[in-house]
Amino acid sequence: METHVAVIGGGSWATALIKLLSENETIIHWWLRSRADISHIMHYAHNPRYLSDVQLNLKKVRPKYDLSQAIDLADVVLLAIPSAFVRDVLDSLPQHALQNKVVVSAIKGMIRHENILVTDYVAQRFNVSENDLLAIAGPCHAEEVALEKLSYLTICGSDLAKAKAFARLLSCRYLKANAISDMIGAEYCAVMKNIIAIACGIAHGLNYGDNFQAVLVANAMQEIKRFLDAVAPADRDLHASAYLGDLLVTTYSQFSRNRTFGSMIGRGYSVRSAQLEMRMVAEGYYAVACIYPLMKKYQVKMPITEAVYNILYEKISPIVEFQILRDLLS
Repeated sequence: METHVAVIGGGSWATALIKLLSENETIIHWWLRSRADISHIMHYAHNPRYLSDVQLNLKKVRPKYDLSQAIDLADVVLLAIPSAFVRDVLDSLPQHALQNKVVVSAIKGMIRHENILVTDYVAQRFNVSENDLLAIAGPCHAEEVALEKLSYLTICGSDLAKAKAFARLLSCRYLKANAISDMIGAEYCAVMKNIIAIACGIAHGLNYGDNFQAVLVANAMQEIKRFLDAVAPADRDLHASAYLGDLLVTTYSQFSRNRTFGSMIGRGYSVRSAQLEMRMVAEGYYAVACIYPLMKKYQVKMPITEAVYNILYEKISPIVEFQILRDLLS
């Protein structure tokens, strides 16, 4: 029997997830904000803005402009929009809109100003049970999914049976998906790895070498562990691909928009100029503003996060911050 999935978002990650879902027994109700994009997809079967080489199966993919209709028709609601726009998109819905739905966050970011995870926002705003919430983690760039390069994902949820069921919907010959129960830890790690990727990009822009990058990432893993032990203590293996794997691909890959953003900052771009030139959202920019106050609240030693925050929000010179940071690493 086909599973009906509402995919919310029109970017590269949403497009890649739709490609994966289309490989299995699904009907996809794809919500996009732009009527022009919907018309283009209906005529040409590809996204005009992102991953335009991906040919979409219009027997399974049904673009929609009406958000409520897309959700009403679905068993599973997959959120794939930048974290900065989550409230803009979802706050217009009635509180009961997500009742009796499995809600999956593919958003590796947090809700601005409230400093909460996306799944926490969904639970609070729409009264969705923890057992109906899932999150996608793991090292998987949309661009490589589009190229059908072998990739791996981890589906996280307290209800492991639901996590495994959604993992099966994404699995195909070029994507392997497994399930774990540590949703909170995986979500926080996914948020923090974007901050670290910006730091690595800044280091690259400042012409630091591979030796320094390796030390930076090793220290970052320790920083992530200290944060998780303070905020969400649990017995978890941070060397698993959902944690360490995601950190590595985001800090080193040519496809990492956070690393690209950081490299531009290191080379002297202003935040605004880098954002305009990229045309895509670097989640780490918003994430560090959410993690920083939590770092202060829980009194966690996080020198890399603090350096990124100071550069992006306090406008301190990257050269100065990294001169301080390099003496704090080991």
